[in-house]
Amino acid sequence: MDFLKGILIRLVATAVAFWLATLVIPGIELTTDSAAGKAGTLLLVAVIFGVVNGVLHPIVKTLGCGLYLLTLGLIALVVNGLLFLLTSWIAGRLDLPFHVDGFWPSAVLGALFVGVVAWVLGLVMDRD
Repeated sequence: MDFLKGILIRLVATAVAFWLATLVIPGIELTTDSAAGKAGTLLLVAVIFGVVNGVLHPIVKTLGCGLYLLTLGLIALVVNGLLFLLTSWIAGRLDLPFHVDGFWPSAVLGALFVGVVAWVLGLVMDRD
């Protein structure tokens, strides 16, 4: 039960972080008018982002560990931006009204913003 609660908290925190990113960062757009449509889209995009990060991020980190060492971890900004763009592309293929305009600054700043905000919201929401 606690495992499911943790997943739901992370999912909602990430969805809220995506919503805030659409308000704050130019180039990240959510193009639906209804509140239910926005909430559903944000939850689905959060799931896509979680799956993309859960599957591809460890693979990229393992294969590119030399680049992580060489750049002192700064390559992570590039990797996270590309994973953010991939999330936008998958959302587009699923006809979800979520779009990221380009790699810089939208995807890089969006990935950084969503990561930090979701982490903070997760800490705040997971108080027992």
